[in-house]
Amino acid sequence: MNDENTTALAGVQSEASGSPGPALGGYALPGRVPDPRPAIAQAIEAERIGMSTLWLSERWGTKDFGVLAGAFSQVTSTIKIAAGITHFQSRHPALLASLAMTAQGLSDGRVVLGIGRSVDKMWSAVGLPKSTNASIVDSADIFRRLCRGEKVKYDGPAGTFPSLRLTDVPDVPVPPLVFAAIGPKGLELAGRHFDGVLLHPFLTPDAVRRSTQAVRTAAEQTGRDPNSVRVYATVITASGLPADEEAAVVGGRAVSYYQIPTFGEQLAKVNGWDVDRLADLRGHPLLAGVRGAADSVLERDQMTEVARALPEEWIRGAAALGSPSECWEMFERYREAGADELVLHGSTPDQLGDVVAGRGRSTLAVT
Repeated sequence: MNDENTTALAGVQSEASGSPGPALGGYALPGRVPDPRPAIAQAIEAERIGMSTLWLSERWGTKDFGVLAGAFSQVTSTIKIAAGITHFQSRHPALLASLAMTAQGLSDGRVVLGIGRSVDKMWSAVGLPKSTNASIVDSADIFRRLCRGEKVKYDGPAGTFPSLRLTDVPDVPVPPLVFAAIGPKGLELAGRHFDGVLLHPFLTPDAVRRSTQAVRTAAEQTGRDPNSVRVYATVITASGLPADEEAAVVGGRAVSYYQIPTFGEQLAKVNGWDVDRLADLRGHPLLAGVRGAADSVLERDQMTEVARALPEEWIRGAAALGSPSECWEMFERYREAGADELVLHGSTPDQLGDVVAGRGRSTLAVT
């Protein structure tokens, strides 16, 4: 990541220690939404309260990153605009590069492109090729070359492209590429080939520490500056909410991750938790017959009910809950684990003003 990106993403300072704290980002439109328009007000509020980055978890239907990135660029002036995440194979390479550079031009270079692997079943269902490590690495190279205005001829794991080129490119930097990773292979990929890593929600601070070390080690082994790879730790955050609202925001989101076969096991293993406890969750009567994502089938109160089958540690030990000061105690744990930026998820920016401002903290201040 270049100096311009690093400087623009600077964030919080600890008055007590003088050591750099994590910048704070947030999500627009977290979860399922039937209407994309509230994202505009959320973007404005995210910048107003001092967030470093506004993320969008792309979903087909109402959360297209290209459309919303363009909209965000016109109602904000300083906040970074990040896909968290999109995928290389969901768009033709030239279309993805064109989208990114158009958004870069509109935003004066504020775009960050988060890339993920997703699961093979999804790609089979929609008729698109599965991701492999080789295809991801080559797709990243193709993307960067196209964004620089180069002509690309390619035949390999990422596809066959006899002649690719963007006719015109704005005079702005190539957007940083951030890879979403959980397991050791993904973390190594991020350290070797990407500008940053986006860590999954519901990782404990200890899991973030191990993940950060894996990314830095991979970068160093490749001859890169290990600190050049920015670590984004996603933290489900709910502050000042009634108990039922907190349970819906945090518990329901936990269910949507842990109920997915193999994915739930991977997340539990990264945290050092007993994967056998997933059987209690998946055996819940409300999940009977659910084959896809639970949050695409169950209502909010049903997701909250299912969440009661999870051990409390699996929720409270890997999220920031309670008063702003209690949230900041958890934020500091993630900072000490090596995170450069915390991506606050679950709550929208208009719900996070007190947390970002640090009200209730006696030793920390946002600068």
